[in-house]
Amino acid sequence: MSDLKNLGNETKYFYNYTPQVLEAIDNKNSERDYFVKLECEEFTCLCPITHQPDFATITINYIPNKKLVESKSLKLYLTSFRDYGTFHEEAVNIIANDLIKLLEPNYLEVTGDFSVRGGISIKPYVNFGTGKYETLARQRLENHI
Repeated sequence: MSDLKNLGNETKYFYNYTPQVLEAIDNKNSERDYFVKLECEEFTCLCPITHQPDFATITINYIPNKKLVESKSLKLYLTSFRDYGTFHEEAVNIIANDLIKLLEPNYLEVTGDFSVRGGISIKPYVNFGTGKYETLARQRLENHI
């Protein structure tokens, strides 16, 4: 764990998309399948057109493989969207892509529950599965409501 740059050190926040702040730690239980659920109830980004803030709860569920996301780095990463202009659907896909690249998980899903603006709430969902988890990904996507 000595390779971690954020945990145990002074916190430096980034407010414009900074994927390089994400860090992983070893999964000491990789022989077992289990879900990890992470929720960020204070996610913000900016509308890329109006530059008005959008607020959301981001939920990340994953079945780890060899790596786990280090939670402080995830907090810093999600905070880095604060001044970043992106559509809701794009935001959840960016988060999923970055976590897939970092963790190479067996399965991952990201849900954005964005607050109502203009009378419409947007709740994008994306998932990914590899190997035997491809069927799980397809089933969860087809049954997602």
